[in-house]
Amino acid sequence: MAEEWDEKTQGGAKRKGSGLRPLADSLQKVTRRSLGRQGLGQGGLLHDWPDVVGPQIAAVCQPRRLSFPNRERRSDGTLTLRVAPGQAVLLQHIEPQIRERVNGYLGYAAVARLRLQPGALGKPLQAPPPPPRRVLTPEAERRLKAKTDNIDDPELRAALDRLGRAVMGQPRKRDNTGL
Repeated sequence: MAEEWDEKTQGGAKRKGSGLRPLADSLQKVTRRSLGRQGLGQGGLLHDWPDVVGPQIAAVCQPRRLSFPNRERRSDGTLTLRVAPGQAVLLQHIEPQIRERVNGYLGYAAVARLRLQPGALGKPLQAPPPPPRRVLTPEAERRLKAKTDNIDDPELRAALDRLGRAVMGQPRKRDNTGL
């Protein structure tokens, strides 16, 4: 992202841009085109569905579309859920809880009602498995031990040892040359 500079103030040292921004701010721009066709411009809702409603509810339904009666105001929306066969009655009973959880996740009163569509569920989204950790060399083990040996508190020493192993065990990133 290019930053804008105001040339008229003290040698051009004043910034207009806000610098680094959270990835979540850009995520909606990136996913809007593909998920917007389904009314799920909020891509996080689809990805985080099991965390939003809980694993038991997520096992029997999936979000399909979030539509609003007025495009200007993103409130009083209808969340369409694909529901596994035989589970619609259960979801009707817990509809207020689902709406509350979804609205809490989105941060505003976006969903006013649910629309249940019976049908087969697709595979839930899953995060890719983490890359395997590197095995620490004997030299790396000695360096880590040397850095944590002088800590008196055994719990703190153990926590720092775990942190050091996690950081030092990260897989190495490739540089831009691809070597």
